[in-house]
Amino acid sequence: MAPVASHPQPAPRLAVIIPARFGSTRFPGKPLVTLRGVSGVARSLIERSWTAACGAVPRDQVWIATDDSRIEDAARRFGAQVVRTPSTCRNGTERCWHAVSRAGIDAEIIINLQGDAPLTPPLAVNALYGTLCEMSEIPVATPMIRCSRIMIDRLMADDRAGSAGGTTVVCDRTMTALYFSKRVIPYFPDRTDRPPVFLHMGLYGYRRAALEAYDRLAPSTLETIEGLEQLRFLDAGIPIRMIEVPEPPGGLWEVNHPVDIVRVEAALAERHIE
Repeated sequence: MAPVASHPQPAPRLAVIIPARFGSTRFPGKPLVTLRGVSGVARSLIERSWTAACGAVPRDQVWIATDDSRIEDAARRFGAQVVRTPSTCRNGTERCWHAVSRAGIDAEIIINLQGDAPLTPPLAVNALYGTLCEMSEIPVATPMIRCSRIMIDRLMADDRAGSAGGTTVVCDRTMTALYFSKRVIPYFPDRTDRPPVFLHMGLYGYRRAALEAYDRLAPSTLETIEGLEQLRFLDAGIPIRMIEVPEPPGGLWEVNHPVDIVRVEAALAERHIE
């Protein structure tokens, strides 16, 4: 008897959601602030984040989720799909779930690309999706980069100045996250043989069930103290798989404060992004 031919399973359906709100505590109105590219062309932060997402996946798989008409109007002008979400969403992960459920987005894997992360490289999005496709037991995954000495010094200088913009992470031997913090972790005395420090990238991949479960959970104490939404997963015993990706040219910086615009514009120029 001839063997039965096996048929490859279709790739899980994917959606990329970009949560964006106007009323940021640290930087009100930041989704509409403009950043200049290598030739001086000015585009809004939300447009540059959307462009980064479209560089990794087809644009019909990308949605902007917002509760603000100004962001919605701006997004529609540059051609994005928009989903209106409640103003009661406490963070981007909650906003992603409301976007998926309200718009009827039929995706098995949802990627949250934050609206203040225009430097997100396509490689990171692809690595995240690929890992979730290959390892069906993982409910949540997120990338990190190994910090250079210069990047560690910058993070520590920001911390001393009271402007903690980056998030670092420590994980176990299986690459499962143990903790995330706005402080530089792990702690180490000021010496030359520093342990590896990993910068968390503002990009998450969720299985649909994990994202729905998150929305039903109450915020955790550590999540509230650190201001880091992903700690709700860890508090509930939902593991987060870390994926190491290479540091892109110009570094990886988000726009958390007005001073971050200079760093991001410098990276846009180094990458020759218009």
